[in-house]
Amino acid sequence: MSTPLPEHDAPWVLAVAAPAVLGESPLWHPVEQCLYYCDIAEHQVRRFDPATGELRHWQFDNHVASLAPMADGALLLAQRDGLWRFDRRTGQRDALAPPPYDPAQFRFNDGKCDAQGRFWVGTLSDARQPLSALYRFDRERGLQQVADGITVSNGLGFSPNGRTMYWSDTTSHTVFAFDMTPDDGTLSNRRVFAQFALKQPGQDLGTYGGRPDGAAVDAEGCYWVAMFEGQRVLRIAPTGEVLRDVRVPVQCPTMPCFGGPDLRTLYLTTTREKRPEAELAAQPWAGGVLSLRVEVPGLPTAIFG
Repeated sequence: MSTPLPEHDAPWVLAVAAPAVLGESPLWHPVEQCLYYCDIAEHQVRRFDPATGELRHWQFDNHVASLAPMADGALLLAQRDGLWRFDRRTGQRDALAPPPYDPAQFRFNDGKCDAQGRFWVGTLSDARQPLSALYRFDRERGLQQVADGITVSNGLGFSPNGRTMYWSDTTSHTVFAFDMTPDDGTLSNRRVFAQFALKQPGQDLGTYGGRPDGAAVDAEGCYWVAMFEGQRVLRIAPTGEVLRDVRVPVQCPTMPCFGGPDLRTLYLTTTREKRPEAELAAQPWAGGVLSLRVEVPGLPTAIFG
């Protein structure tokens, strides 16, 4: 695929200065007009209101890796111990589905809803073995495994017409695409959408392009992916061509999402977990949430159910 020169002068803004240890899974709540995201390492869900600057969080006793808004106003949480309905007003947590794995060895990771209100979520192996899978959850059919054979599930996204789903394995530096039937969520024709060079032993980060982490899709069907350790975000056309290579002021972006009233603000979570002290000293925004104004809006966040 062709790759444009990195855009070093992209006008990023530090939207949330309070750092997360491992910021992940941002979403723009379509009703509340606020940003939600997870600090996986700290077992937190965070809520940022750009209109007031208020940042609050909810604390849990195990990992929360991703979430989705629910039609009744609650949040669907993908935690190490299963899928849960969480009522932020009362703090009550109600079980939706038990974990389909041994929680001592696996946990849920990236997850989001499609336009039909189904929640898709993948897993990762704590031992980083290619034993992780992708699941689809809805009220009628429950939690069903739909794909497998990767190590770290990431990069979920859906095309505007709902006929293509994206899913990445961060460890293998590969983004896959599937044909999807919108009515029932059936997947077929798994194929490589984007492939990136593996990091070599001892390779300097200045020559390493990063590996695909979380992603979002815009209204033109382009796939925006955070390149972990690559200090950049890529915008990739449905054909696989890299249209933009946007430099980021932190080494490890984790996941973008589109937000704001016009869905033209690209929010980006980042991490400071296990990063070298010298890197953190040089990159004080690490762990914060960054934002960037873009020309093409994103797709609205889908609501479960």
